[in-house]
Amino acid sequence: MAIDESVQGIASSNIHNKVFNLIRSNGWSGRILDAPCGRGVFARRLVEAGFETVGIDVDPQSIEPNYEFIQADLTEPFAVESGSVNVLTSIEGIEHLEKPYEFVRECHRVLGDHGVLVVTTPNVSALRSRWRWFWTGFHNKAKYALDETEPSPLHHIHMFSYPMLRYLLHSNGFRIEAVTTNRIKPISWLYLPFVPLVYLASYISVATAKRKDLNPALGRDVLKQMMSMPVLFGECFVVTARKISDTH
Repeated sequence: MAIDESVQGIASSNIHNKVFNLIRSNGWSGRILDAPCGRGVFARRLVEAGFETVGIDVDPQSIEPNYEFIQADLTEPFAVESGSVNVLTSIEGIEHLEKPYEFVRECHRVLGDHGVLVVTTPNVSALRSRWRWFWTGFHNKAKYALDETEPSPLHHIHMFSYPMLRYLLHSNGFRIEAVTTNRIKPISWLYLPFVPLVYLASYISVATAKRKDLNPALGRDVLKQMMSMPVLFGECFVVTARKISDTH
């Protein structure tokens, strides 16, 4: 069942449907933590589909939730027992947080063995966003200067490229299993002719890197993912990562 786009709040188009379908198609079950849960649209949808759901957010809910709700600052430790969550969804939240590394470490702590983390965030590695950056110094989804006179939890203060998002996850006990997107806007295909040049420039950069600066195998792996359709043209990243180890 597709969600009514008009009730998604500030989430990007189709992103709730994409994450929900990932959960359903992969057969994930057990306790799901939605952090941040915002207005609770996605958490309520999970409950209605029969999932045990917990929502956590810094703002109190304006609508009485039909799921367990924890009001908390996501830059601090969660009031959730270690290893008690099977799936953790973070839909367009990490770019708003002052401490994204601490947040990912908390995600790792509360997930059980081989638990799944689904993170979505604006895709600044897309060719359209890179083009905007080239001309204006601003990325898509962060088109203007933030108003530092009135800081807001809604501000996009951490915009992650794919390599930086991968580093964040892989250096904190996760391994990315899949990268997809909520949608590819028709206008994004205008940048298709640039793909061969982008690949060539990226390949040369990896191939000529000094061994002390780059692990060659890792560089090739990241390049392969960077040249995928979701990364080149997608509006938002939808990244599935598996908990694989204890953090150090």
